[in-house]
Amino acid sequence: MLKIALIGYGTIAGYVADQLRDRSEVQITQVLCRSGREDAARQALGTAVIPVTDVQALSDDLSFVVDCAGHGALRQFGPDILSRGLDLVTVSNGLLADQNMKDQLEASARRAGSKLHLLSGAVGGMDALAAASAGGLTRVVYTGRKPVAGWRGTAAEDVVALESLTEAAVHFEGTAREAALRYPKNANVAATIALAGIGLDQTEVKLIADPGIQKNCHQVEAEGAFGRFTFTIEGEPLPKNDKSSALTAMSVVRFIEQREAPVQIG
Repeated sequence: MLKIALIGYGTIAGYVADQLRDRSEVQITQVLCRSGREDAARQALGTAVIPVTDVQALSDDLSFVVDCAGHGALRQFGPDILSRGLDLVTVSNGLLADQNMKDQLEASARRAGSKLHLLSGAVGGMDALAAASAGGLTRVVYTGRKPVAGWRGTAAEDVVALESLTEAAVHFEGTAREAALRYPKNANVAATIALAGIGLDQTEVKLIADPGIQKNCHQVEAEGAFGRFTFTIEGEPLPKNDKSSALTAMSVVRFIEQREAPVQIG
């Protein structure tokens, strides 16, 4: 049986818990949360899940820990979890654009023999991109197109007048590292593509605010020894939170299911 701890108890964590609740081969035993939030965590995830507020309180027999809480949680808890020898699963891939943080996570994992698993999250085609990188990539371009609401409260507001847009406007062009650092709440996808493919400083990124669309659109173009591909996805949000990608939550569930499956793809 897989025994899992979650970090966070928000929309993504709730989706994961709901999907796994009736799986006899998987048990969510603990949730890592901030002090004073224990009751809220129990209410969100069920009374069978035990809240803890310190990494040292996590059980030794956990199969792995799943980060559902974002960059702040990965920064705060990630190195200590990996240092305990516990594998850590995350979709907060944009944090690794911070080279110091990436180095800390990698060093902690190496010392303890643990692993940090970066999931594909809100974008697809990462299996093909990672495979293509083994043969050599010459160019990878990511274009992220979101409705105006998706860029509120971000650096896009310093570049374009979001509320008065009548047509699509590019507000960022640069590398994946620059995008992830400038848009920490919006650029997990850019970082994921870069880490799977040609690297954070070689991956080209264009970000667009588009008043004419309702969904987040991600397009990946790649060229290399394998040939060329273009992958596009229009992502639906989770029903309970229009800021959370449904595919992100689903990628967590799939990872957990695959860990116990006798036949695996990927």
